[in-house]
Amino acid sequence: MAVTGGIAAYKVADCVSRLRKTGAEVRVAMTEAATRFVQPLTFESLCGHPVYSDVFARPSAWEMEHIAWARWADALLIAPATANVIAKLAHGLADDAVTTLALAFTGPVWVAPAMNTAMLNHRATRHNLELLAARGVRVIEPGAGLLACGEVGPGRLAEPEELIAALARGLGGERAAGSLAGRRILITAGPTREPLDPIRFISNRSTGRMGAELAAEALARGAQVRLIHGPLAVAIPPGCDAVPAETARAMLDAVQQAWPETDIAIFAAAVANYEGARVAGGKLKGGETLTLALRRTPDIAAWAGANRRPGQVLVGFAAESEDLIAAARRKLQAKRLDLICANPIGEPGIGFTAEQNRVTLLTGDEAAEPVTSPTADKRAIAAWILDHVEQRLAAAT
Repeated sequence: MAVTGGIAAYKVADCVSRLRKTGAEVRVAMTEAATRFVQPLTFESLCGHPVYSDVFARPSAWEMEHIAWARWADALLIAPATANVIAKLAHGLADDAVTTLALAFTGPVWVAPAMNTAMLNHRATRHNLELLAARGVRVIEPGAGLLACGEVGPGRLAEPEELIAALARGLGGERAAGSLAGRRILITAGPTREPLDPIRFISNRSTGRMGAELAAEALARGAQVRLIHGPLAVAIPPGCDAVPAETARAMLDAVQQAWPETDIAIFAAAVANYEGARVAGGKLKGGETLTLALRRTPDIAAWAGANRRPGQVLVGFAAESEDLIAAARRKLQAKRLDLICANPIGEPGIGFTAEQNRVTLLTGDEAAEPVTSPTADKRAIAAWILDHVEQRLAAAT
C-alpha cells in the first residue's frame, strides 16, 4: 500500500485492516504529506511492519528500501492518489517514498484517485490517468458525493471493500490458471423485499456482505461469477455479472435463466420466507391492530436441487436460532444440496449486519462430522467455503 497526502488517507487504515484479516501481508509507504493526515504508527500497528516514508532513512545500511520493498510485494495499491502524485507517476518522477517505490516496482499497480471534482476533471489530470492506464496501471475510479471541501461531485476515494475487490479481481486475472478458472458460479446475495402495499414490505437485516465476499473470492480464483442480488448495503465486486432481483420470485426467475450455464451455485441470499397473499393497491390502514394474510415465497434452493444436473455443486446457507446442526441437516437433505453452511442467529459480532462470521459446514455424508470455521472476516470465511467447494469438485473428478 502506498498512501499520499489526502484527507481520505484514513480510509486506507480500514483497508489495511481488512486485507490483514484475509491473511494478506501488507507493508505501507507514505509521502511526507500523508503522515500529516495519519500517523505512521497507525499503519505500523495494523500491518506489523515499519512504514517507509523517508528515502534518506537507512534502518538497514545494506538495503535500499524502495528496491527491497518493490521486490517483496506482489501488488502495489496507491490510495488515496492525489493529483500531484498521479502527475509524478505519469511522467516518471521519483522524489519521495511512494514515487521511488512505484518507479522500482515491476508488478501490477492500482491507483485510486481522490481529490476535488474540478481537479479530477481537469484535462491535465485526465491526461495523466490516461497515460498511466496506457502503461497498464489499473485506475479505481472514485465515487461521487459530499467531498471534504464541502462540494458535491465525483472525487471521493473508493470504499475499502471496493479497493480490496479490485485487487482481488486483478490478481485473479493475473492467475489465468486460477483454481476456479473456467468455472461458472452463480451466487445469490442480500435480502429480498416482499411488498405489502406501495410503500411497505417484508424483509430482514441481511446486508449482502457474505454473498458479495463470496463473489469477490470466486473472481479472485478465476471464476466467471453471476451475482443475483437483492438490495445490498455493500458494494458489488467489480468484474461480476450483477443481476438485481428485489423479490423472491424475481430472484428465482433470474436463477432459472442462468441455470443452464451454472456449474456451481451458492445460495447465500436471505430470502424472505413470506410474501403478501395480496399486495394492496393503496396504503394499508388499520386500527390498533392489522391482520395480514401471508403465503410462502418460492424456495429457490429447493428448486435448484430438484432441477440439478450431474456435475453441478450446490451450496446452501441455514441461519438458525436453535437446533443449528439438526435444522441445517434437514435443509441439506430436503433441498438436495451438496454442502450447507449453518450459522447461528443472535451471537454478537457475527452474522447479519456484522463484518465477521462463523459457519459450520455439513455435507450429504451423514457419517462425516460437521466442520466449523474460525470466527473471521467474511472474506476469509468466503475463502474457507470455496476451499471446501474445490475439495468437492476434486472428489467428483
